[in-house]
Amino acid sequence: MNIKQAKQQIEYAVRAYLTKDEFGDPVVPMERQRPVFLLGAPGIGKTAIMEQIAQELGIGLVAYSMTHHTRQSALGLPFIVKEAFDGREYDVSEYTMSEIIASVHQCVRESGIREGILFLDEINCVSETLAPSMLQFLQFKTFGRHRVPEGWVVVTAGNPPEYNSSVREFDVVTLDRLKRIDVEPDYDAWKEYALARAVHPAVTSYLEIRRDDFYRVESTVEGKRFVTARGWVDLSDMLKLFEQKGFPVDEPLIRQYLQNDAVAKSFAAYYDLFSKYRADYQVERILAGKAGADVLERARNARFDERLSLLGLLTDAARTDVRAVLRRYDALEGVMNRLRARKAQFAAADRDAAAALLGEMAERLRAETAARSQANALSRESARVRRQAEALLEAFAAGLPAERAPYPWLAERFEAETRALAGRAAEARDRLEHMFAFAETAFPDGQELLILVTELSVDPDSARFIGKYGCDAYFRHNRSLMFYERGREIAREIGELGLEPAPADRPAENQNLPFPR
Repeated sequence: MNIKQAKQQIEYAVRAYLTKDEFGDPVVPMERQRPVFLLGAPGIGKTAIMEQIAQELGIGLVAYSMTHHTRQSALGLPFIVKEAFDGREYDVSEYTMSEIIASVHQCVRESGIREGILFLDEINCVSETLAPSMLQFLQFKTFGRHRVPEGWVVVTAGNPPEYNSSVREFDVVTLDRLKRIDVEPDYDAWKEYALARAVHPAVTSYLEIRRDDFYRVESTVEGKRFVTARGWVDLSDMLKLFEQKGFPVDEPLIRQYLQNDAVAKSFAAYYDLFSKYRADYQVERILAGKAGADVLERARNARFDERLSLLGLLTDAARTDVRAVLRRYDALEGVMNRLRARKAQFAAADRDAAAALLGEMAERLRAETAARSQANALSRESARVRRQAEALLEAFAAGLPAERAPYPWLAERFEAETRALAGRAAEARDRLEHMFAFAETAFPDGQELLILVTELSVDPDSARFIGKYGCDAYFRHNRSLMFYERGREIAREIGELGLEPAPADRPAENQNLPFPR
């Protein structure tokens, strides 16, 4: 199966194992909970999906690579204690707590999150001295005499032997205690993750053209030559940072992440063209509805790979706007919910008391964010939203006027923020409309409009934004290109998130968040 399907299977297993009966006990006792064994090529995204599952379920994650663990570090160190049996005293061997088990307890203590995933990577590469103890751990979740805390699910992963010479083949006794999931590289499944993670458009548009370059592992006389999903994601992060800093992006940089000479050379050449297209096509003018006749003419006459690069540039810029709006919306919603919970206190407070309350709320939110981040239970995007909410609370506290009652002033400030957000949403929606208008004029008979609709449908942020604020062109082409059913599915998904889909003609100005009156 692909990595997306594997993620779903693991999520189901985790949720099942965390299910409690009417007495609060696990429906599946810990010793009967078969750990998941995720077997797949290196760099395919095994660790990434564990982070996603933990963040989506709001539980903790403690991850360990088993390759560096010895028997002593995994099981703990022995020491002697005195015990009395039948009136006689004996020296008895005990063990310190395993480093791995201790890390889970530390996560619970520091974050306050009592459920989570203990993820043990490269479990089929354990040392020879540790291997005999793994069978006991897989069944009873204990290292030495110390058990994984209740509420923590064990998930393991490993590489097939063709990718790692340190792999030890599991026997039937061991495999019979695992839920084995074999994962294969799949570009389409990875692309959904890439869009959600805002992977650099040069990477995604290149791989649309050269899908065979997505994942390669080859043996040559000079050793292994490879390209992995992890390599593309890490390269994407560095491309963005180099562009931000004005550093040159060249083939030597690309080779550090794409360790296959042919693929690195090919992508380096493509990236140069991509950068040229970004300058030549004046993407910001297109999204502002001011594309010149020369740009339209060039797009009409461009080869398909150049058109694909242009679409990647346009959708990436549009997604940047969309994400900024949604991040602000979520921050305002978080502030609104916190103000609603303390409404009575604010209504009775003077300026100093209200400022203290706002400061306390910001500090509590900051502490919650730090704790959840420490437990790997918070995505980077969610952390950004929380920091925006913190900043809003602090700004409200600093701006409280001495001559006015705090609560009406807070209501006015909040409503001003929502009006500003509505304006930003309208601008983002207009840029989407201009993108479609350009494509309609430049590519009236091509498949480019189908690509635009597909890209916006697959990207969760774009789908959520369109469901909330509308986009006439999207819905028009969605229907004409037979994507109407997919559009309805997106609307249903948005409804499940508790966000009412907006008709295409509903203005963004009507999407204000209601301040708690």
